[in-house]
Amino acid sequence: MEQEITAAQRRRGTRFVFFAALLYSIGGLCIKLIPWNAMSINSARNMVALVVVGGYMLLSRHRLRMSRWIALGALSVCGTTVLYSLSNKLTTAANAIVLQFTAPIFVILLNAVFWRKRPGKLDLAACAVVVSGVVCFFLDGLAMGGMLGNALALLSGLCYAGVFLLNDLPDADPVCSVFWAEVISIIIGLPFLVRETCFTTTAIVSVVVLGAFQVGLGYVMMCIGLRTTPAVTAALITGIEPILNPIWVALFYGERVGPLALVGAVIVVAGVVGYNVLKSRREQHARSV
Repeated sequence: MEQEITAAQRRRGTRFVFFAALLYSIGGLCIKLIPWNAMSINSARNMVALVVVGGYMLLSRHRLRMSRWIALGALSVCGTTVLYSLSNKLTTAANAIVLQFTAPIFVILLNAVFWRKRPGKLDLAACAVVVSGVVCFFLDGLAMGGMLGNALALLSGLCYAGVFLLNDLPDADPVCSVFWAEVISIIIGLPFLVRETCFTTTAIVSVVVLGAFQVGLGYVMMCIGLRTTPAVTAALITGIEPILNPIWVALFYGERVGPLALVGAVIVVAGVVGYNVLKSRREQHARSV
């Protein structure tokens, strides 16, 4: 299967993963703008997302089904969204996203343990560069967040790694996993949502933006991208998310971004771009030999 994927298909998949990461990056800002319980926010945004994903499945004639592996994928997606929403309310947006971005490390570990896939030197080097950039970006703020929020963000990173591996599971169906994850998220958050009383215009618009774009369209693009993008590559490409996330919060919510953070942003972007350029050159060289 790996050999049947062309260079053009890989580039197309990479673009879809990149745009998914852009959409994911608005999550921190929107969640901060909604004065609700984190479980309420997650339930409401998944109601909107379910319409988007359901519409995509109807238009693409994607059959809805369930299996134990699809269920495992659904739990990974659900865990990612629930834990991130909770951590975003219990710690800073910067802490939540940087700790969630431990996902590439978990992807490499899970690949090695369950699929016996040894990471290449380029994968490990790129992972080290990107993570160092993210750590640099948030160096001043990591100690300031709540311990519980930080722990939940780290767990969301483990679940997020599962999202990148959706296509590698036996009997995989990432779109169905996303659909069922949204159903689960709606149900477990509904008891909290019905108790909310503050329905301002800002809150409603933020929920719709979160559901339609950050969760709905974002996960559709990720599912499409993962068809032709290896899990480690996809996890590294999304290094743009933890950079943009606090930048949006800084611009529209008032949190400062210091010079060290900007250095980190350059490191992450350079690491992701360099990784993809070198990987593309290696693949071209391998095909020409």
